[in-house]
Amino acid sequence: MTDLADMNHLGFIAASYAIGVLLPAVFAVSAWTRMARAARRLDAIDPRRRRAARRRQEAGE
Repeated sequence: MTDLADMNHLGFIAASYAIGVLLPAVFAVSAWTRMARAARRLDAIDPRRRRAARRRQEAGE
């Protein structure tokens, strides 16, 4: 039989830290991309945003 004193918990500790750091990072990237996609969709359907974008474009030319 193996002795429990020989057990190494480093793998479990590394996995828990990876989950604690990587999972929120994945959620943040997902939220960022969804927000950008929603902003583009809103730009396409909101006439006020189109007018403002057109004004900015005309001012730049």
